[in-house]
Amino acid sequence: MPSSEEAAASVPTVRRGRPGYDQRQILEVAVQVFIEHGYDATSVSSLAERLGLSKSALYHHYASKERLLELALDEAMGSLEAVLRESGATAGPAGDRLEHVLRGAVRVLVDKLAYVTLLLRVRGNSDVERAALERRRAFDDEVAVLVRAAQEEGSVRDDIGASVATRLLFGMVNSIVEWYRPTGPEGAGELADDVLAVALDGLRTH
Repeated sequence: MPSSEEAAASVPTVRRGRPGYDQRQILEVAVQVFIEHGYDATSVSSLAERLGLSKSALYHHYASKERLLELALDEAMGSLEAVLRESGATAGPAGDRLEHVLRGAVRVLVDKLAYVTLLLRVRGNSDVERAALERRRAFDDEVAVLVRAAQEEGSVRDDIGASVATRLLFGMVNSIVEWYRPTGPEGAGELADDVLAVALDGLRTH
């Protein structure tokens, strides 16, 4: 199992002492530090030191460490929620829509690897974390509805509960954060093909 540093590989390391940080760069570095050391164990002082900034300069951009976490988790959840609103997820046979959502989830994970990694590590220790977990549950519920619709149309087997199937499918998708490396040979499309081949072949009825 790779280290947290490998899981955060998609976030570029900003060199210490580099002038002119914008808010996006600070957020990206904060996500990397949260993954490496854990959100609770990360202090504003350690973030400022990593950036080569004073605490007051960091506070000029963000009012609190919690605000950084909130924006990072929203980056991940907002991207996943957007997949459910895409035309491929809202029109057509339920089985095709389910495939679209799974492909979209893999795409988001690859594109937002560090943000999704952070999302999957929150445990509900603050209001911000609990809000993110509630959004994750709502997302899972929507996918479960889609799985149930695919079962009713006969495109996936119905002897496995829709909620259980959803958890199993996203257990596989979410595990990608533990081993995927952006510098590897597979991009999002190829990775999605592999996930769908393993995940859906066991559910399809034909």
